[in-house]
Amino acid sequence: MYSLEDLLHLMARLRDPQYGCPWDIKQTYASIVPHTLEEAYEVADAIERGDFDHLQGELGDLLFQVVYYSQLAREEGRFEFAGVIDSITRKLIRRHPHVFPTGDLYAPLDTPRLDEEQVKQRWEQIKAQERAEKSAAPLQLSLLDDVPATLPALSRSAKLQKRAAQVGFDWPDALPVLDKVREELDEVLEAMAQNDVAAVADELGDLLFSVVNLARHLKVDPETALRGANAKFERRFRFIEQALRDTQRPMEDCTLQELDALWGEAKRQEQNLPGCGAAAGLSE
Repeated sequence: MYSLEDLLHLMARLRDPQYGCPWDIKQTYASIVPHTLEEAYEVADAIERGDFDHLQGELGDLLFQVVYYSQLAREEGRFEFAGVIDSITRKLIRRHPHVFPTGDLYAPLDTPRLDEEQVKQRWEQIKAQERAEKSAAPLQLSLLDDVPATLPALSRSAKLQKRAAQVGFDWPDALPVLDKVREELDEVLEAMAQNDVAAVADELGDLLFSVVNLARHLKVDPETALRGANAKFERRFRFIEQALRDTQRPMEDCTLQELDALWGEAKRQEQNLPGCGAAAGLSE
C-alpha cells in the first residue's frame, strides 16, 4: 500500500514547475479553499448517510487538501507537512493535561479520569489562555476574534454565542430563549405588515440567530439539525414526485391540498404508521 510519504511525493510532482500538472501548478491557497469546503461536506454527507464504503475515499480527498496547502507553504519556505503534524500533536497534548499530565505523549495512562463537563471547562480555559498569549495586548483581545468568518452561518452563530456565554453573557436556561424566539417572530410579522423588505430581512436574521441560541441551550447542533431537516424534506418531496410519476400527473396540475395529502402519506410511511384522513401539513 502507498504511504503518507508517497502522497507527499505525489503532491510535489504535481506541482513540479517543468513536469507537473498545469492545473495543479497554477493553484493558490485561495483557489483551493472551495475544494476543501466541498471535501469536508462530502465527508459529513457520507457519515450522515452511513456510506462507510465510500468514507475512506472521502477522507483521503480531505487529507489531500491538507497536503496541498502544505506543499504550497513548503514552496514558499513557510512550513512543511511535518510541521503541521508537529503543531497539532503539541496542541492536543497541551489541551489534554488530564491525559498527558507530564506532556509526554508516551507516558503510562495512569491519570484519574475527568468527567465530560470537567474536560470541557478545562478545554475552554486552555483555549482562552492560548488566545491571550497570541495577543501583544491581551486586554484588547476580543473573545470573538478567532471565530472564523467563513464558517457556515448557523455554526458561526452557535460559536459566537458559546464564546459570549463563557463570560456570563447568556440566558440561564432554554425557556427565556424560547420567549426571545417568539419575540423575534412577532417582530418579523410587524415588519411584514409594514411591507419593509429590508426590515423583514433584518428581523429574519434575528429570528434565525435566536433559534440557533435555542438549539445551543437544548444541546442540539443547529447545522446538523438543519441538514437533517433538509434530508427529510428531500425524501418526502421525492416521494411526491414518484407518486405523481406513477399516476402520470404533472405536479403543476395538482392543487396544494393534493400535494399536502401526498406529503402526509410520505410522512406516515416514514413513521410506519397506518394513516387515514387529512395530511399532517407541508410545514411539519
